[in-house]
Amino acid sequence: MFKEYDYEKLPVVDIVNEMILDAAKKNASDIHFDPTPTVLNVRIRVDGELINYATVPESVKNPLITRIKIISGMNITESRLPQDGAIKNVIEDDALDLRVSTLPTVYGEKVVIRILDYTMSSNGLESLGFSQKNLEKVQKLIKEPNGIILITGATGTGKSTTVYSMLQGLNTTERNIITVEDPVEMKLAGINQVQTMSEIGLTFANTLRSILRQDPDVIMIGEIRDDETARIAVRASITGHLVLSTIHTNNSLNTIERLLDMDVERYLLGSALTGVISQRLVKKLCPKCRTSRAATPYERNVFKQVLGMDITDIYTPVGCDECYQGYRGRVAVQEVLIIDQNIRDAVTNNIRKDELRKLVYKEGTTTTLLEDGLTKVMEGLSSFEEILRVIDIDDDLGNDDVEIKNALIGKTTEQAVYLENPVNLTEDIETL
Repeated sequence: MFKEYDYEKLPVVDIVNEMILDAAKKNASDIHFDPTPTVLNVRIRVDGELINYATVPESVKNPLITRIKIISGMNITESRLPQDGAIKNVIEDDALDLRVSTLPTVYGEKVVIRILDYTMSSNGLESLGFSQKNLEKVQKLIKEPNGIILITGATGTGKSTTVYSMLQGLNTTERNIITVEDPVEMKLAGINQVQTMSEIGLTFANTLRSILRQDPDVIMIGEIRDDETARIAVRASITGHLVLSTIHTNNSLNTIERLLDMDVERYLLGSALTGVISQRLVKKLCPKCRTSRAATPYERNVFKQVLGMDITDIYTPVGCDECYQGYRGRVAVQEVLIIDQNIRDAVTNNIRKDELRKLVYKEGTTTTLLEDGLTKVMEGLSSFEEILRVIDIDDDLGNDDVEIKNALIGKTTEQAVYLENPVNLTEDIETL
């Protein structure tokens, strides 16, 4: 993956172009230029993991950063303040849409280039890795005439991709769709998109108030970041509008708690919330080189307790010339909750958390992140160690699943050994 450039012979313009184009061809999502006292380290993020890519010598460091700032429309004389820019260009017949950010550090400016890829959003919900059961739930949610649908997860878990895919499905001439975003990541024909500018007072909250006077059918809020935006969004959803938005929480239950913490009235939340889609991204096994191996006792226990299934073999990464360490691309792991009347009543009546959890995750209704992840392991889409790395089993199981938690979570030594060496886990682990 590491690449050598002839910095003495190649012009800086060509080096920057080649770095960006090569990173895009390697399906990188970000390029990091990290300053040090002597050199500029370049890393690219492939399938969620940062990889060393190149080392830029001191003599080329400043010219290279300046070139990036020029093509992204930044002020090249300002190096003391953070800046944001964008690059829309065609390099060797490849159309690129990039977001650029600079940050002053003690050793100079750090630059991060985000490579935007809209192909997944353009291909629709069917391409996002939803199980058939979860896909049917999402399609049912977006057919609702009003209410609020939230997509949750950490930064970089594909929330925007899911939101844009849902907007694509809703985008018809009969609907007035308005979005408020920061920034507008993907421009969609037929949709009115607003870019917030807090420096002039065009905030999420102020824009939302104006949007409600624009006769909207569907409103998309890029992210619920503060109490005021949350309250306006909830009120908009109970006045006949379908509202889509994202919020940083771990799962469906945490989303309800987070909105209540943001001072959204219980009776309003109970009436407004329609559904919650929680998701993570896990690395996808390379279909060319993946291989099957015998499952360890710990893995068999997890599958038995979570899915109620006895498994003997699972797929594991190998590595070949078409992937990186056995993985190529990423796949989403999702949890889709449809709010029914029982959950609405529980939220309104301030029911205890453990009781609310039983309603949210009652048997046969909601597939948890862990259950969906393990299903994808069985299908050969990802590996068991990837699911364990991304999903907090303790949080997913909840406080009331004491027996399962004692069997899986309580065995911290076994889990640590597994993560260190998953294949050669000792065979004398206590089984359930």
